[in-house]
Amino acid sequence: MPPPLLLSVLYASAILLGAAALMMPVSHTAKISWSDAIFTATSAVTVTGLVVFDIGTKLTFFGQVVLTFLIQLGGLGLMTFAVLVLGALGLPIGLTGQIYLREDLNQNSMHRLMQLVGVILKAVLICEAIGAALLCLSFVPRLGFWNGLWQAVFHSVSAFNNAGFSTFSDGLVGYATDPVINLVIPALFILGGIGYSVLREVASGKGWKRYSLSTKIMLLGTGVLIPWSVIMFAVLEWSNPGTLGPYSVWGKLMISWFQGVTTRTAGFNTTDIGAMHDSTVLMFISLMLIGGGPASTAGGIKVTTFVVMILATIAFFRRQTQLNAFGRSIGFEAVLKVMALTAISTVLVFVATFLILITHDGTFLDIAFEVSSAFGTVGLSRGYTPELNGFGRAVIILVMFLGRVGPLTLGFFLATRSVPRLRYPKGEIHLG
Repeated sequence: MPPPLLLSVLYASAILLGAAALMMPVSHTAKISWSDAIFTATSAVTVTGLVVFDIGTKLTFFGQVVLTFLIQLGGLGLMTFAVLVLGALGLPIGLTGQIYLREDLNQNSMHRLMQLVGVILKAVLICEAIGAALLCLSFVPRLGFWNGLWQAVFHSVSAFNNAGFSTFSDGLVGYATDPVINLVIPALFILGGIGYSVLREVASGKGWKRYSLSTKIMLLGTGVLIPWSVIMFAVLEWSNPGTLGPYSVWGKLMISWFQGVTTRTAGFNTTDIGAMHDSTVLMFISLMLIGGGPASTAGGIKVTTFVVMILATIAFFRRQTQLNAFGRSIGFEAVLKVMALTAISTVLVFVATFLILITHDGTFLDIAFEVSSAFGTVGLSRGYTPELNGFGRAVIILVMFLGRVGPLTLGFFLATRSVPRLRYPKGEIHLG
């Protein structure tokens, strides 16, 4: 079975099993429908964070444990999880398994693939354990030991996997100026969203000059996007009475920092997303579509794709025949993949937005925001998700699914591979 097809089947199976577990009476305090369960399971496995009910009140402790497991499963990647299980049992992975693993981790080769799995396991265990211990400093004094401990574990797993799920009805608004929350949660989702390959190279300590081209591009893009999003959120929302207005200067800066870095993939909120200005909403949509890094828990078209697209545009206007970055050339096939990924992602978001607009009464910005959040597996919401009807939920589920398994998977199902038997003379076409 081709890797994209197999991975799609595995993720779909995990979603259905997760939905069945959430439908068990022991998982919820009030009755939920299969539509609720499938939507929530999809949101968890795709590490999105969109919800159609309050998980803090409607799910029991067992249901929240199930949700946490689904988040961890989706964040690790099903093939990575399978490799870890097989390794623990002492069973061989095989060449076919490594091919599927390479596809799931979005790698170009199988070189040091198993070493990357080891890095993933260490990063997950260390980061989530340290994150939970630090979050206890805020949650335990307020909520008591056992409840505070569980909230720390849940939010640590949710943050590192860039899921954005919170058991609090208003998200993390109640902790908007808490220094621990504003440091630990962003640190977790930045580490989880930057990519395991980048973490491996940075942790190796071999220095900037010896980093791979992909790592350099990822670090450059992240270093530009984070300050841009933080500064722009502060500028646009500084006097908005619904978001930053009521806070002190220090509080405004803390919320701007948190909300600026969470937008591209994590999905947590310390302010009312529905009260933001339209200009901020549009900026958030663009950031959510960009997403995080390859081979990470993040979604979107990925930062590396966005940077290569910018570099290709600059190269075109400079009349360059070769695309270069950091003393390395970027192949034509990589540029074609960037173009295909961007085109498919744009069409998918526009079609999904159009379908929901013609079947719902919501405003364009609210619906476009929800669709972009689903595609980027972000989870930020302007409160419109519970208003979706059955068709709208199905559209969002599909968008979340394709956002997790990769938009190019859709291209795989629509395209057929063919080898040209003839070479035609070059024709002229007028563009732009």
